[in-house]
Amino acid sequence: MLRLTAYPALLTATVLVATAALALEWDPAKVSPSFLVCVVLYLAVLERLIPHQPEWHPSAAEWRWYGAHFLLTMAASATAQFLVTTVVTRVATAEPALPLWAEIPLTLLCGSLAGYLAHRLGHTNPLLWRLHGVHHVPRKVNVANNGVNHVLDIVFAQGTVQLLLALAGFSPEAVLAAGLLTTAQGYFVHANVDVRIGRLNHVLASPEQHRLHHSVDLREAGHYGSDLSCWDHLFGSFTWRPGREPVAVGLSGPSSFPETGAVLANLVHPWVRTSSPDHEAGSA
Repeated sequence: MLRLTAYPALLTATVLVATAALALEWDPAKVSPSFLVCVVLYLAVLERLIPHQPEWHPSAAEWRWYGAHFLLTMAASATAQFLVTTVVTRVATAEPALPLWAEIPLTLLCGSLAGYLAHRLGHTNPLLWRLHGVHHVPRKVNVANNGVNHVLDIVFAQGTVQLLLALAGFSPEAVLAAGLLTTAQGYFVHANVDVRIGRLNHVLASPEQHRLHHSVDLREAGHYGSDLSCWDHLFGSFTWRPGREPVAVGLSGPSSFPETGAVLANLVHPWVRTSSPDHEAGSA
């Protein structure tokens, strides 16, 4: 029963929080991080109750490493938001052109497409891969290591999406509502939970798809969308089929990046020369 209800419960809670935040005019600076913490805690509990791979549970040491990376990721997200706000205050439209009920789904679609393209660039561009590859080092996929990222990768990816949405004239209310769903989806797809969504995989991203994205076999990787899967269908990166599992997760060239526990080494890795190629060529 929990396997069937866990995901609908998450989506329902997301809609309720978004509705309350808009109706009661909650401060987005407080709503977004609070919601994120609640989502992570919910999924961490589910990972213990209905794990996909029990051996993917983080060890005590991994929790410390992941925690350090998570704090850096949060700082990078705040930096991206600050930079975007600084840029768009002089160019953003005063009033949105659409009513909120129409603006929110359009914001979600546009933000999802921008996120897909930024993510795919992170895999196909050699320079950006030296940033994004940090996220693919762990040989496990769980909700805790979703926060393992290079700070500049977060600034680039999130800053690009937020800047495009702001310049397109979407209201802060629509961006908040769409952002809550993107947050819930982004951590859900990374969770080590035995949840299957069936035919909804062709519309929404899922852990089933995202585990393939982390595969060491680049032929089955794909799945750059973390919220909607329609872009993977449209751009030919959809590889999921019922029952398909990755051969293993992590990097196809493990020695090309420092281990996740070497937090400082990962931060300086983009500027360090390596003797072996570290670009995941062919992952487009």
